[in-house]
Amino acid sequence: MTTSGKLAVVAVGGNSLILDKKHQTVADQYDAACKTMEHVADMIQEGYNVVLTHGNGPQVGFILLRSEIASSKIHPVPLDSCGADTQGAIGYNFQMALGNEFKKRGIKKPVVTVVTQVLVDKDDPSFKKPTKPIGQFYTEAEAKEKMANDHWDMVEDAGRGWRRVVASPLPKEIIEEDAIETLASKGFCVVAVGGGGIPVIRDEKGMLKGTAAVIDKDFASSLLASNIHADAFIVSTAVEKACLNFGKPDEKPLDKCTVAELEKYCEEGHFKPGSMLPKCQAIIKFIKNGGKHAIITNPENLAKAVRGEAGTHVYP
Repeated sequence: MTTSGKLAVVAVGGNSLILDKKHQTVADQYDAACKTMEHVADMIQEGYNVVLTHGNGPQVGFILLRSEIASSKIHPVPLDSCGADTQGAIGYNFQMALGNEFKKRGIKKPVVTVVTQVLVDKDDPSFKKPTKPIGQFYTEAEAKEKMANDHWDMVEDAGRGWRRVVASPLPKEIIEEDAIETLASKGFCVVAVGGGGIPVIRDEKGMLKGTAAVIDKDFASSLLASNIHADAFIVSTAVEKACLNFGKPDEKPLDKCTVAELEKYCEEGHFKPGSMLPKCQAIIKFIKNGGKHAIITNPENLAKAVRGEAGTHVYP
């Protein structure tokens, strides 16, 4: 089976997996995935083949918390293994939800998850100054014990307690890229690069080794979209469009712009560092690496967005 439709890499945000603090169970997460996959199926019926990527921050936090609670009974789970575990679990949810949605619609299209390693530079500056908070909050005494015994990097987080911080290096290479591209070219809907990928480094012999880090999901998705020559890179998030002057009286939805204009908006501080800014930076990377079209929108507007009726559209 091959596909003749356009290829899109769709980066699914965390809001598509956990709706709120009252809906965090595995069953709740599957229900949320089902809703998002309905919109992905709409997009596929518009003529697109899709590679889905996704976040995994809350799920990694859950695994770390379970590991902490069970630490007197069983070995801890390394951070790279947490990433692998969540890729499998979320991929399973996506496969089932999208496969069932295809069955309802009479679409004959297989869905597959690729557990994906992403190479980072072992000398990336972020390893010397970790800044990405993960996991639960600790008291100061508990934090000092973790720093002494487990060699964790920890910081005080805005009066709420102490949290572990890890490196967030830039992605350099997607190890399973050829497999992802081949499957997509054969008509598979592929789930890949979950959580930004499992971070790996190469040792002095060129061998891969997992490392304690978290890769930005949007940056890794942008790299994948560039390397497999996607026709569109779509960042699916909580809002229908990016906005200039966000949260201010003169807030203005952004319908379309060039990559140069988007860079200017980023420099002017229109987008928050922990929210829209990295999404815009990932889009800038995609366009500058040869991409022709990127979109920011929410899941329910995916089909409308690829028709040009919703979302923020960015062009060279």
